[in-house]
Amino acid sequence: MSDGTLPVSAATSPARPMSLSPRARQAVILVALAAIWEIYARWLGNSLLLPTFFETLTALWTATLNGELPDRTLASLSVLLSGYAIGIVLAAAITALAVLNRWGESLLSLLTSMFNPLPAIALLPIALLWFGIGASSVIFVIVHAVLWPLALACHAGFRAVPPTLRMAGRNIGLSGPSYVFALLVPAALPSILSGLRLGWAFAWRTLIAAEMVFGASARSGGLGWFIFTNRAQLETANVFAGLLAVILIGLAVEIFVFATLTRLTVQRWGMEG
Repeated sequence: MSDGTLPVSAATSPARPMSLSPRARQAVILVALAAIWEIYARWLGNSLLLPTFFETLTALWTATLNGELPDRTLASLSVLLSGYAIGIVLAAAITALAVLNRWGESLLSLLTSMFNPLPAIALLPIALLWFGIGASSVIFVIVHAVLWPLALACHAGFRAVPPTLRMAGRNIGLSGPSYVFALLVPAALPSILSGLRLGWAFAWRTLIAAEMVFGASARSGGLGWFIFTNRAQLETANVFAGLLAVILIGLAVEIFVFATLTRLTVQRWGMEG
């Protein structure tokens, strides 16, 4: 006969707190940041210094509807992807050479020590002299911004590959490019993806800065020129709308490109530490 009491395990077990997924937590954080922005801007009461979040969204929506922001975004992305792709190819070539040859390793070490600390924006005067005002100059500085951090990340990943795995690859006949791309690249994929993320971030920063400089000279450009012209016209809401567009594109690339690649490769293969 039951006395109406619950079993000890059921009576004493605490209720499990509801846990949110990482994406849900990030969404909550974004909403909180937007609310803080809105509250502080309303308290400041000066749209010339800081427009509210909803004023910025309105400016973003208006610039999107009239076609200016999409055109500027496409112009920026076309230049960015060109420089990013060239940087990836050059980084792969230099890193492969460093893995296969001691002279190549010394070359990579020397070049990264020389050029990695050099800000890409400092090469703008050289780019103007060599390529003139236009997309080629911007691509040049983007390649510089992408090449060295990506090469360093790839080389660090290759060096971290266990010696036993290297020996196994040699024993089955891998050599030259097949040794690099069939063995080292898959084994060093976490480091390579980190380098790609870092290179993308550097490329975005360099692009916006370069477009503001070249746009001021050529009166054309992408998102950087959009931000520059609206700053000159004291359209602060449009300035923040341009900055918000850069942030949103960065988030989209992280979520739909890099996070997807990580999930389909590194996580699926159990390579995360």
